[in-house]
Amino acid sequence: MSLRRIDLLPENAPTTSLFGRLKQAFIRLTPRAAGATPRDSLIAGAGAVLGISLTGVITSLLVPHAPYLPYIVAPMGASSVLLFAVPSSPLAQPWSVVGGNILSALVGVAASHHIDNLLLATGVGAALAIVAMSLTRCLHPPGGAVALSAVLLNHSTPNLGYMYALSPVGLNSIVLLAIALVYHRFSGHAYPSRHPVAPKSPVGTSDPPPQTRVGFREEDVDAALADLHETYDISRDDLAHLLRRVELRALARVHGALVCADIMSRDVISVEPSMRLDEVRHLLVSRGLRYVPVVDQARHCLGIIGMPQAMAGKGTARNVMMQVTTARPQTPVIDLVEPLTAAGVHEVMIVDDDLRLRGIVTQTDLLVALTRVPDLGGA
Repeated sequence: MSLRRIDLLPENAPTTSLFGRLKQAFIRLTPRAAGATPRDSLIAGAGAVLGISLTGVITSLLVPHAPYLPYIVAPMGASSVLLFAVPSSPLAQPWSVVGGNILSALVGVAASHHIDNLLLATGVGAALAIVAMSLTRCLHPPGGAVALSAVLLNHSTPNLGYMYALSPVGLNSIVLLAIALVYHRFSGHAYPSRHPVAPKSPVGTSDPPPQTRVGFREEDVDAALADLHETYDISRDDLAHLLRRVELRALARVHGALVCADIMSRDVISVEPSMRLDEVRHLLVSRGLRYVPVVDQARHCLGIIGMPQAMAGKGTARNVMMQVTTARPQTPVIDLVEPLTAAGVHEVMIVDDDLRLRGIVTQTDLLVALTRVPDLGGA
């Protein structure tokens, strides 16, 4: 079966103006990093100032002066771009920075020693650096420049040894990385990037967890990447995590006006911390409850207790109560999806700013709320 393109525009429809076409071309040629903001750009710039300056100073203090070797190699400038501007990139992680730069330097020195032709040595050095970094999973774009600089430096300064890979390249990389680790503790960015853990069954069975049974699966991400035949600057796990977040945001757009105060139970059965466990057990059985909150006389929510804890033996609720998951009355209902699909969480206690109990939202409450047909009258 053959497909043909159907032009839905009228035959005499005006085409896009020259200015419009130039604007579209400019947008295509100037992509912006996903999630980047002007604030992030300022943070990255400040980090690069500290990183490059301190790396040069520290290296000069640790390494005796050698007239033919710089205190800091030029590719560190490119490494600083990754470390401070896109710290979540797989190309900016510690093993990529240190391993990629050192390995590339070794490859570059080897190429300069075994290939007499300068142009051929530069090409082979950069190419082998890419292959070596890819095979050892430390791909770092500045590594290509490190290999190239090693070839050029050996050409102007013969007998460049393999120690070049450790000093200044390795030392530069480690110092710059250490500065980035400290800097990002205050920048608001997590570094090294904490790759999300794939959801697992809350009860330890082979079944996929509830949040992954509907919608895309891990194999769908793999198949989509294979379809596109491209390599992206984001890990597979981070991409899957991002797509799940997109699903939640889309759901929030539909149910965005719904907050916990709209669906919570307000007449909440609770126990005091001094209640005996046999009394707690009787209350749970007689009321058909799975868990019950523990509150003090001022209704401050202290914890939660269920039948497993109540069966612990003698004592009071205070001795066995568990940590409680809480939310505010104005918290969007959609924000409860993640905690209420986590292992062991069946209820979320709704508290005010003073942590006084105002209500409770259960898994059943959430299910009913999300299956409610949204008001699309204004759409």
